[in-house]
Amino acid sequence: MKSRVVLINSMVEELDVIPVQSTDSTDQQEGVVVSRVESEGGLETELVNGFGASHEGRLSFEGAGEFQGFSSSSSSGSVGKSEHEEIFRLIDRTINATIVLAAGSFAITKLLTIDQDYWHGWTLFEILRYAPQHNWTAYEEALKANPVLAKMVISGVVYSVGDWIAQCFEGKPLFEFDRARMFRSGLVGFTLHGSLSHYYYQFCEELFPFQDWWVVPVKVIFDQTVWAAVWNSIYFTVLGFLRFESPVNIFNELKATFLPMLTAGWKLWPFAHLITYGVVPVEQRLLWVDCVELIWVTILSTYSNEKSEARISEGPEEANSSSPSIDPQKQDTKEEEFAHPIAKFREKIYFLMDCDWEN
Repeated sequence: MKSRVVLINSMVEELDVIPVQSTDSTDQQEGVVVSRVESEGGLETELVNGFGASHEGRLSFEGAGEFQGFSSSSSSGSVGKSEHEEIFRLIDRTINATIVLAAGSFAITKLLTIDQDYWHGWTLFEILRYAPQHNWTAYEEALKANPVLAKMVISGVVYSVGDWIAQCFEGKPLFEFDRARMFRSGLVGFTLHGSLSHYYYQFCEELFPFQDWWVVPVKVIFDQTVWAAVWNSIYFTVLGFLRFESPVNIFNELKATFLPMLTAGWKLWPFAHLITYGVVPVEQRLLWVDCVELIWVTILSTYSNEKSEARISEGPEEANSSSPSIDPQKQDTKEEEFAHPIAKFREKIYFLMDCDWEN
């Protein structure tokens, strides 16, 4: 395609003088650059760029308003986005605080008002004195009435609170926890851990029905090998599906965390299970285990979510590493071009003036 370019430059003074030294607006040069491009189809396009003194003592270009408008709109857009994020963050924090305060108030109220039907005339000291004993009696009655449901509720509460503690240990503020993550952990504890643990402890007693001293260490070993492996696998697998992860990712995560989690449990549970299988009755074991699991669920939830977040963060890192790198020399050249636009225009004008163009 043939094209013809005509550039006309008019300057107040000689072209040798580059008006960039003085900051006085009256000393700045003014001019205009006109370019015309003609193609074979007879279409012509004229480009007019003017440059001259600005009111701020700096060189300005006509047509730069588009870039200034784009810059101002971008900055205002980013400010608006940050304001929206702050509003959503405040709303999220308010919801979390409401959940925590409501749940805590409900639990404390239920524990303290266990004797409200017949505490008329009691002093505050008497209410606080008999509340633990009568709450324990109510718990035993619930175990007799519906043992599986009672243990499911306990495990659901413990796993929810344990995940909340885990998030706080990870550095999140008290009321900025991930509600979905806490709900997932509590759901697994309620639906699976409470019911499965109830039947497991009964199965363990039938498997080792002896009363000798060596039975306790054997039960501890069986618990920390077979049952711990089964439960850790169930926990990680179900959490992965609740996060809508693919089976391949769940399997890779489980494979990476299986042995470390199993060996980490050996630092805590053997000592706790000496009491579990040696002192605590069968029906009360899950309550004791859940109390210890406030520590264990913190470790378990931290491991699970650290692996998941690390795997998710690998995606952007790989994308950044695969993106083409920018040559520093080329970057410096571009910065130089933007820093000295007048000099570049002058060089082009000198070049075109030395060439022979057909009329």
